[in-house]
Amino acid sequence: MGKESSKKVSLYASLQKGILGLILVVTFSFLISTYFIADKEQKNYCKRESESVLKTLSSNIYSDIHKYIELSRIIMTEENLVEFLRADADSVDIGMINDARYGVMNVLNVTESVDGVMIFREDMIMVATNRFTYEYDYELMGSDEWKKDIYDGKGSAIVTLNSNKVASKVDNRPLVTVARAIYDIDSQERTGVMLLNISNILFDKMLSQLGYRNICIMGEDGTYLAGNRSYTQFLDKDIAPGRITYKDVSFEGDKMLLSSTRVSDYPIIVMRLAPYSTEGTPYSFIYVLLALLMIFIVMVFFVSGFIRKNITDPVLLLSESMDKNKRTGELKKVDAQMPSDELEMLKEDYNSLIDHVNELIDTLIDKEKTLQRAEMRVLQEQIKPHFLYNSIETIGFMALDAGAENVHEALETLGSFYRNFLSKGDREIPLSREIWIVKDYLALQKLRYGDIMDDEYDIAEDTLQIVVPKLILQPLVENSIYHGIRQKGEKGIIRISSRLENGDLFLTVRDTGVGMSSEEIKEILSTDNKADRSEADSFGLWGTIQRIRLFEGEEDIVKIESEVGEYTQIEFRIKAK
Repeated sequence: MGKESSKKVSLYASLQKGILGLILVVTFSFLISTYFIADKEQKNYCKRESESVLKTLSSNIYSDIHKYIELSRIIMTEENLVEFLRADADSVDIGMINDARYGVMNVLNVTESVDGVMIFREDMIMVATNRFTYEYDYELMGSDEWKKDIYDGKGSAIVTLNSNKVASKVDNRPLVTVARAIYDIDSQERTGVMLLNISNILFDKMLSQLGYRNICIMGEDGTYLAGNRSYTQFLDKDIAPGRITYKDVSFEGDKMLLSSTRVSDYPIIVMRLAPYSTEGTPYSFIYVLLALLMIFIVMVFFVSGFIRKNITDPVLLLSESMDKNKRTGELKKVDAQMPSDELEMLKEDYNSLIDHVNELIDTLIDKEKTLQRAEMRVLQEQIKPHFLYNSIETIGFMALDAGAENVHEALETLGSFYRNFLSKGDREIPLSREIWIVKDYLALQKLRYGDIMDDEYDIAEDTLQIVVPKLILQPLVENSIYHGIRQKGEKGIIRISSRLENGDLFLTVRDTGVGMSSEEIKEILSTDNKADRSEADSFGLWGTIQRIRLFEGEEDIVKIESEVGEYTQIEFRIKAK
């Protein structure tokens, strides 16, 4: 009874462990899913917020710079400036330069944040509104390198940084520059270049008005313009215009979202660094998932109780009845009452199996008795081969004493043949032993018929230990001699070969005898067990084919090729073992 109780405890414990494991897996999956969903939603919320901020800020920067581009267009039409640009070099004096400067400054009075305007004639005579606050690179000014991108604009405004490198503020304050080539309105000839520098104070005011604190505005060359200077370390120069890129970065020990965008096609990049927060967490969705989890757990406990009552306990009852039969040592039917039709069917199937097993045991007992009787007959028959070996050996010694060495050699070969042929009574032997049998047999046939045939061997090394049915080559060789080479009346060749291919052993016997007709091949390959087949047929070619078919369990294992008057080739396919 203790054993039965241990079974119950073990099965029930397994059921409890399975239920607990299922609950743990589902709970763990719920927690992981909740984490990833919340994390994804927080990131998406942070991205959406950053996208809104960057788009708004980029739009404002674009609009303000566009106003200064329009202002540069107005400056080009100022009368004193136009006169300065059209005048011959000889007629330009300090008065004309001052008139042009005052004219430009009158235009600038209507706006703010313009740090200065520089206008260069084609002969490099310059007008500047605040000349003494800049340092000029006169060597660069003397070349066309700094003007190339401006000239390429064909009069369109080009937004660049820090006076296109030709001048810089004495206090190193960064600048955004609107540059453009100036063309005469009448002649359409280029008369000069204008650089309008916008102070970075414009961007500081913009950030202050919008209330943005976690923003950094930079030039694409790394020039800091406004905002949080510590963000400059995250500058990514390869940002396409109008596209926002996102990247997780670590800042002051916290994981944060870095969002970056380029303002139109200007060399200005805006970056925002924002921490991930609980804002955007889909609590309502998580509450729904939690409710579904609780419902699932309750259902699992309900199903486990149902399984125990209707399946586990009845199966234990059936198992106890089977175990009782096993302890008695007899295979008897189970007589326990089952609570359901399905388990009753299981019991009936078990009882039917018991009946079938008992029948098989009776059959095996009968076969064992038959096998024992057959083994006794084999032991008796083995006496005859031993007598034959001893007789051949005695005659061989007598022949050797009489000086008949050829006779002694023939008897030795015959003895070797019969030892391989009959010894141990094996039904299956390695291919190497089968080859020995054939060689001994052909040696005896050469002694009998003389020099009417040659034998050749092409045996692959990796096939020698493959197990084959005993005596499958000797009948084929015998058939080649008696029905092939002898009937042809001239010296022939018997060639035996083997090869291993795709896990199959292929054995081939080829002779240069009289050959076979297609009708003869068809009859030999027939599987019909005709009554008029002689005993020799059962051991000869047809019988050998049938034995190999039985050995392999299939029929398509032999192929015969022949040409009348030329040759016959027989090939067997045997699974390598």
